[in-house]
This record gives sequence, structure tokens and C-alpha cells, in this order.
Amino acid sequence: MTTAAAAKSPVRKLSHTLCSSVLADIHKCASKKQTGVSLKYMMAHGSYPTERNLITAAQFLHHELPVRLAHRVTELENLPHGLSDKAPILKVRDWYVDSFKDIHQFPPIENAREEMRFTELLDQVRMRHNNVMPTVAMGVSELKRDLFADSTRHGLDSMPEIHQFLDRFYMSRIGIRMLIGQHVALHKPSPPPHYIGLICTKVSPVDVARNAVDDARSACMRTYGSAPDVHIYGDPDLRFAYVPAHLHQMLFELVKNSLRAVQERFADADHDPPPIRLIVADGMEDVTIKISDEGGGIPRSGLPRIWTYLYTTANSPIAAGNQLHEMPTVMAGYGYGLPISRLYARYFGGDLQVVSMEGYGTDVYLHLNRLRNVQEPLP
Repeated sequence: MTTAAAAKSPVRKLSHTLCSSVLADIHKCASKKQTGVSLKYMMAHGSYPTERNLITAAQFLHHELPVRLAHRVTELENLPHGLSDKAPILKVRDWYVDSFKDIHQFPPIENAREEMRFTELLDQVRMRHNNVMPTVAMGVSELKRDLFADSTRHGLDSMPEIHQFLDRFYMSRIGIRMLIGQHVALHKPSPPPHYIGLICTKVSPVDVARNAVDDARSACMRTYGSAPDVHIYGDPDLRFAYVPAHLHQMLFELVKNSLRAVQERFADADHDPPPIRLIVADGMEDVTIKISDEGGGIPRSGLPRIWTYLYTTANSPIAAGNQLHEMPTVMAGYGYGLPISRLYARYFGGDLQVVSMEGYGTDVYLHLNRLRNVQEPLP
């Protein structure tokens, strides 16, 4: 055996690390169908967080979360191209296994005391998974480096199954964190006005846009020393039900991309860069937010790549050893902003579209479903 082979630690398969009963429980739960819920359902069942309603909600999560976690454990164990063997992916898999065991082995919830203990457990699970996104990104980044090192391979672009896995995995993560966060938030003694857990029944998209623009321009100023103006158009009195944190994250990412494109295109110009325009439109089916910039656009041949993970034209902070947080504030480099934003939009029945005019600029359309009755698109 060579020194390199001896130094390489064996891959820790679940069958080698878990007792047979836990492994059987995971496989049994992974064979069950996941149950999706809608924004309307979450609002209806969270409007009156009585003791009985909270116990009922906890009982649903006690059954549903192990099923969702088991689906992800099974997939993490069987990823193609050796991705399952990467140390960061193994770490994430073990987090999911630990959370599965904690929730699945929790005793039946029959009273308020047990419900409160379960809620405390859910909060611990949520914190355990805080760094899932950067850790998975590190694992995929390692695979990407290995593929580029192999001259016979063509990198991640030729492996759509990796991107399909990441779409499924991150959509599931959004759903799990939404269910857990919603239940935990319902226990807040003094919720803000118009809030039902994480959901605000009277979100002002104009106000959220202002906050997201301020945050994105601050990030741009830290990176470049200045930032283009952003003009916001829309009815300031428009209100609809949504999750403000989701909307803020999407708008932050989209405005951040436009700021970077405009700033870099006009860096040497002898005049101020043209402003970015953010327009909020109120429709019967959707609230649509359009972000228009004159940042030079994207070549038509390159448009499909903007939805692939770890594709970016900026220096990668992952490669530099920096940590990716849930809502990164650096200007660019992760390659996750657009695909993750589209998943957030689709989670409640919306969508994200990009239309680009090479040589001029890009229009991004963020569609937010206001009908509230679309169930989670569970992978």
C-alpha cells in the first residue's frame, strides 16, 4: 500500500457507523411520501397559536420532519462522481442523521410540556444546520477542483445531475427551515404587528426593497468604494402576505448583481454610472418586481450557466478559505445567488426570470405568488 493510499481515510458509509435499527428507520422514512403545505395553510394554522393548535402542529412536524430528513440522508449517501465521499458532504450527512435520530426518537407529543420540549429540540436542530449551505458548497467546490485537475473531464457544466441534486437539496432545506422556523416563531410572546410566525400578512415590497437596496449598496461601497444609485418605483401602500426574510434575501442578491455589473462597466467612465431601476407591480396573481440595469448584459450563450451552482465571474471566497453564511454580504464570488434566489421564489409558487441584452444590460423579473394556496414543491 502506498503512503498516499494509507493516509487516505476510508469512506464512512452509514452501514458501518449506524446500528441496524436506526438504518432501518431511515430507509423506512425515506420510502414515505413527503407532505407539502402552503402559505395559506401555515397562516391559517398559525393565526391562533393556542395550546391545542401548537400540540397539533408539533405532532405533524414530529411525523413529517424525519421523512424529509431521511430523504436527504439517502440522497447524500448516494451522490454521483464521488461527491458523497467528500469530507464536507459526509459532515452534512452526519448532521442530517443526528437530526433524524433526535426527532424520530422523541417520544409522542401529548401535552404542552412535551410540545415545549420538542420546540426547544427543533431550535437546536435549526442551529445545527446553520452552516449546511457553505459546507455543501465546500464539498462541491472540492469536486469541481478534482474535475478540473482531470484533463479528461469538463467540470460541473457537463454534469447536470449534480445541479439537479443541489436544486433538490436546497429546496428541501428551505422547506425544512421554514417549517421549523415557523413553529419556533409562533412561541414568541410578543410578535410584531401583522406577523404569524415568520409570515407577515402585510408585507410592503417597496419597504423590503428599500432595506435590501441599502444593504446591497453598502456591500458595493465596501468592495468598490462607491455604488450606483437605485431608483425604486411602486405603490408604497401595496401590502401582501409573504415571508419578509425570503423577499429580502432574493432582492439583496439580485440588486447586488446589478450593482456589481454597473459598477465594473462604468468604473473608468468620466460620468456617473446610470441608475438601476427597481419596479414593483401589483397583479391579481403575482406581485412582480423588475430590476433593470445597464451593466452590459450577458451573452446569450452564457445565460444557461447563470443558473448553475458555483458558476461566477468573480473570485471565489470558498477557494480563498472564507466562510459562506446564509446571507452573504460580500459582493460576489459564491455562484449561489441566482439559483438559490430562484428556489426561494419557487418555494411559494413564484419564479425568477432573467432577460439580457448583451452590450446593454439585464432585466430580472421576480414573480411572487400572492394566491397563497400553492403547496411546497417538494423534491
